[in-house]
Amino acid sequence: MDFKATVRKLVAAFEREGIDYGLIGGFALGLWGVHRGSVDLDFLVRREDLHTIDAVMSELGYELRHRSENVSQFLSPHLVFGKLAFLHAFRKASLKMLERVEHKVLFGNGITLAVLQPEDLIGLKLQALVNDPRREPVDRNDIEMLMAVRDRSMNWEIVREYFEIFEMLELFNELERKYHHGHK
Repeated sequence: MDFKATVRKLVAAFEREGIDYGLIGGFALGLWGVHRGSVDLDFLVRREDLHTIDAVMSELGYELRHRSENVSQFLSPHLVFGKLAFLHAFRKASLKMLERVEHKVLFGNGITLAVLQPEDLIGLKLQALVNDPRREPVDRNDIEMLMAVRDRSMNWEIVREYFEIFEMLELFNELERKYHHGHK
């Protein structure tokens, strides 16, 4: 996937149409200093914007391949533009995530992209882990790496709320001791 070309086209279309979004997934982790391979672009978007997103994606040459209550997946017939996934925000927690996005400049050429905060990426990682426990090694590593990179600037109250939602306070307490109070 040509990440730069894809992001440039998407961001321009999202801005033109007034679509709130936040980058999630592997590329978002990389922008916060947690690097791992990823070949797809993933975004969190408001479910109420799906009709507009469908029109934008069609305009950009993408085809809708799958849609459920929670996710839409698009594919470009041109390999250079790859696959895109959109997680639908409609619950209170995911809508709050979109309110907290941080805009980051990419490639040193003025492309600004909205990216979810590390705390919110952790929340999505917890949801993925609960939905598919086989993902535990990868998702737990991503969570710990975000905590390590964010260190003392992590908003532990937000993180705690996510662990409470998924009834994982014991794990939260372990990780908070490990990362919030410094590496012992």
